[in-house]
Amino acid sequence: MENRLRNEELKKRIMEASEAAKFFKKGMTVGTSGFTPAGYPKAVPLAIAERKENGEDLELTIITGASVGDELDGALARSGVLKRRYPYQTNKDSRNGINDSKIEYADMHLSHTPQWVKYGFFGNIDIALVEAVAIREDGGIIPSTSVGNSNVFIEKADKVIVEINTSQPLSLEGIHDIYSPKNPPNREPIPITQTEEKIGTGYIPCDLEKIVAIVITDKKDRTRPVAPIDDTSKKISGNLINFLKKEVEENRLPKDLLPLQSGVGSVANAVLGGLVDSDFENLKIYSEVIQDSALDLLDSGKVVFASGTSLTVSPDRLDDFYQNFNKYRDKVILRPQEISNNPEVIRRLGIIAMNTAIEVDIYGNVNSTNIMGSRMMNGIGGSGDFTRNAYLSIFTTESIAKNGDISSIVPMVSHHDHTEHDVHVIVTEQGVADLRGLSPRERAKVIIENCAHPDYKEKLHEYYNEAFDTCKHKHTPHCIEKSLSWHAKFLKEGSMK
Repeated sequence: MENRLRNEELKKRIMEASEAAKFFKKGMTVGTSGFTPAGYPKAVPLAIAERKENGEDLELTIITGASVGDELDGALARSGVLKRRYPYQTNKDSRNGINDSKIEYADMHLSHTPQWVKYGFFGNIDIALVEAVAIREDGGIIPSTSVGNSNVFIEKADKVIVEINTSQPLSLEGIHDIYSPKNPPNREPIPITQTEEKIGTGYIPCDLEKIVAIVITDKKDRTRPVAPIDDTSKKISGNLINFLKKEVEENRLPKDLLPLQSGVGSVANAVLGGLVDSDFENLKIYSEVIQDSALDLLDSGKVVFASGTSLTVSPDRLDDFYQNFNKYRDKVILRPQEISNNPEVIRRLGIIAMNTAIEVDIYGNVNSTNIMGSRMMNGIGGSGDFTRNAYLSIFTTESIAKNGDISSIVPMVSHHDHTEHDVHVIVTEQGVADLRGLSPRERAKVIIENCAHPDYKEKLHEYYNEAFDTCKHKHTPHCIEKSLSWHAKFLKEGSMK
């Protein structure tokens, strides 16, 4: 512990999680560490949930970096502590609470969240609850496997509670790059011109007096497994790689591409992982999450450097990752999400953004959050930050879902997250639709022909032709009374067929 807690005075503030949990009062707003369940607090949230289960009246607003593990979102949702949540989640109990109107949830662009905290849009931050691998003698907090919004929460909170997690390797120290932009009108350019550049400190500055409790834990990140790469994912990845090769041939991309961003989850992991067997070399990643496929690319030598805000490794690989982290130390940086997702940096570096859609309509609008228009799945996450500012914005999806009862290509999306103005390319296992420079009518024909599943292609053509024939104004033809009829049919009959 001498290497983990380096300030003698702070040792007096070590306590059990149950004691630290007493600092939390009804109505407080709490900012926690954690980003796609990595580096989130684990012991104190469980103790808070226990207080509620024992009959105490306790409700909290929780703001994180992104999704977190079950010890935080799940425990607080099940106990009834979680009353308001920002900006992103993936936990089933949290999701159910949101969809049952028991938890108020505002889905946000991840780059907006730290700014809103700084601007005071959320009100006062009462407590910052963060996981760390160590605390320096001067109070500087060294994060664990994610940074997320921790630096901003620590800066703005009245009190700070730190979980020092001894299961997280101390070798993580040195990979973080903590930089926090000033608020307007004093904001300055962010001086990142290359993926591998460091511009800040290796720790989060913190006033010693703010730290009111330190809890020692050894709970590992409860990350999610990634599904095996199936034939459909391989086809999507192959179509994407062929598209990128063509872009190189047309001199629209350099031979080593531009920095890559990939969304999270099994499909995104599979699509990115396909690059391991490609001809591309000397690749760089500037993204939010460094997940299994990114590690595979680092191991293969295809990727020479990766920048993100979290290291999220599947359970099967976690122990090996912890034990052999030193081989990645010089190849990764973890930044605050205000920097990893910053539009200025994304635009400057020319990011190739690759994210996953729930559904896409024939004009190129994308829904990435809501099932059938009203059931929240996870949230928009960082996909909007990257899509709106990327050199190339690409969305991937399987052309069908629910064993073919749902077409992922529809006449009109049931919820809009990314409009046609920001979406450049759609990729399914069927093919690629390059939408750049196309009018709405041209986009419709390319998306239907290249990306739709054969079971639905004729029906999509029929819808478009009817819309064109009957719509008075034909710039973006729609049969308004039929544009969501496919969704209505699924809700009534269980199939769009």
